[in-house]
Amino acid sequence: MLENTSNNKTIARNTLMLYVRMLITMFVGLFTSRIVLNALGFTDYGIYNLVGGLVTMLSFLNIGLSGASQRFISYEMGRGDIASMKKVFCTAVITHKALAVIVVVLFEIIGVLLVNFKLVIPDERIFAANWVLQCSLITTAVSIISVPYSSCVVAHEKMGQFAYISILETVLKLGVALAIMISPIDKLILYSTLILLIQVTVRLIYTTYCKRKFEECTFMYQFDRALFKKIFSFAGWGCIGNMGWGLKDQLLNIILNLFGGTTVNAARGVATQVNGIISSFASNFTMAMNPQITKQYAAGNLNRSIALTIAGSKYAFFLLSLITIPFLINEHYVLRLWLGEVPKYTDAFVAIILISSCVYSMSHTVSTAIQATGYVKWFQILLAATLLLEVPVAYIILSLGGAPYAAVIPNIFTCLLSLIVRIVILHHYVPQYSITDYIFGTIFRSVIIFSIAYAISYYIRSLFEESFFSLVITAVLSTLVVLLCVFILGLSKYEKSMVIEKIRNIIHKKIK
Repeated sequence: MLENTSNNKTIARNTLMLYVRMLITMFVGLFTSRIVLNALGFTDYGIYNLVGGLVTMLSFLNIGLSGASQRFISYEMGRGDIASMKKVFCTAVITHKALAVIVVVLFEIIGVLLVNFKLVIPDERIFAANWVLQCSLITTAVSIISVPYSSCVVAHEKMGQFAYISILETVLKLGVALAIMISPIDKLILYSTLILLIQVTVRLIYTTYCKRKFEECTFMYQFDRALFKKIFSFAGWGCIGNMGWGLKDQLLNIILNLFGGTTVNAARGVATQVNGIISSFASNFTMAMNPQITKQYAAGNLNRSIALTIAGSKYAFFLLSLITIPFLINEHYVLRLWLGEVPKYTDAFVAIILISSCVYSMSHTVSTAIQATGYVKWFQILLAATLLLEVPVAYIILSLGGAPYAAVIPNIFTCLLSLIVRIVILHHYVPQYSITDYIFGTIFRSVIIFSIAYAISYYIRSLFEESFFSLVITAVLSTLVVLLCVFILGLSKYEKSMVIEKIRNIIHKKIK
């Protein structure tokens, strides 16, 4: 009991640190995005998202190995085996360096061919697009090499340091945005170059911190072939699942480019950026919980691991709804207040992508629970197949004359389907997870709560004229509506009593 209390405090403290980081990066990031969009213009902003996304498409390799490194380090920490942790770290470093070389060589061929001969890019911007490609490629290689270090930070649950470094990165990006506003040279070339320098700086900070703080992060040539096979097998299947995400997103970008040009890419780029900022409300929480899910499973505390998985899935959705619904009902005004001139279709792209993210937010801890078992083969294969269903459907929609934003509507359904696939697979490996309870107790209930809260909030919004005053009032009221719906419909009797008790304690302390 004492151990669970300590772990809960660790999760709460880490979540708080991540939310402080999120609030700062969100407000600074929103301001930075507006400056960058205005400085680059719709065409160059679309080129940056399109070409930079080509390299990001290969990030499925990086994410797969990152998940493997974090899983194996967390697992050995749960067992308390420092020698095995050192072996995992050293083997992971060697593997990531080899992967970085492969990525650079591979994409120097594929990326150059796509940028110069396939994508719809104005002739006068081809040189700048190639420059963006090279900067993005170097950035990705640096990121791949540093993954074992950042994985150690998360596995050790040092979220304070993670938050500080993220805030520094956000402030530096604001400096870059201000620099390109006054720069006399090509703004797209300067922007991509400075972003590369920021990423190199951030990765050096991570590496230095880990070497000083964590015993296992002292690299030596310690290559364990048996361990490598386990990590590479785990990561290899993880790459397939993440490839589904990477290919799906970038193929959608290419399809939208072919049917709508770089302006549509800019609209989706803005929507993706908004989604990245808002979805961090959920991802920060699950990032704090994920190491504990794996550690508790490794230590044999299955009931505790299951409780964290289900709670994380449910609370992540509620947290994301808490910010998504107030944003959606004021979306038109907020986007114009933020950007000034908004690319066509941005409103629709944002709404659809945010709803998809709410559904997807429930899957984070379920994925971690599956990875904790070590059985990821069929999980990753089925996940990739499910996600890639979205691409041909999107192409058919646009071929039949559908609006560009209609191409991302299938994402809502693939996110829901992939969530159900996850829980079915998890039940197969750990029968204690109930499929029926999860579908009706978590998914169905969450959708009902979101629908009711949105309907009430939308009605409240319709009572006001569009203005900054109405934005503040309706945002506050809709937040209260979401909290009330979650409390009444989303929490168990035990959870409600815990909330009430906590409020009473806070009031009692205030009175004293």
